[in-house]
Amino acid sequence: MIVLAVDPGEARAGCAVSDPTGTIATPIGIVEPPDPAAVAALATERAAELVIVGLPVSLDGTEGAQARSARAFRDALAELVAVPVDTYDERLTTRLAASTARAGADAPPDALAAAHLLESYLASRVAR
Repeated sequence: MIVLAVDPGEARAGCAVSDPTGTIATPIGIVEPPDPAAVAALATERAAELVIVGLPVSLDGTEGAQARSARAFRDALAELVAVPVDTYDERLTTRLAASTARAGADAPPDALAAAHLLESYLASRVAR
């Protein structure tokens, strides 16, 4: 199953996609500004069968304004695509992306964060 992951922020949305087996996450770039219609077009272009939107939850599990914004993005996107759109906890993906970038990864930090989000989501599916 091809999964598209989106890490929406205020200025841009990082995007990553899985391979058809759902085992490899690849950063594919950013959508700037974050626009549900542009992400919907990307989902269609990449033949995504599921879209995951990063949900920024604090370390103690509470949700704030950014989480509400991510849920609104998810809802707007869901109206534009014919595949399921869900959220997934994106805790620590920004820190992981910074570490990956320091290690020499050649992708925008927001796309790396989306790839880490997708890796976490795919690993959770295997664990079920």
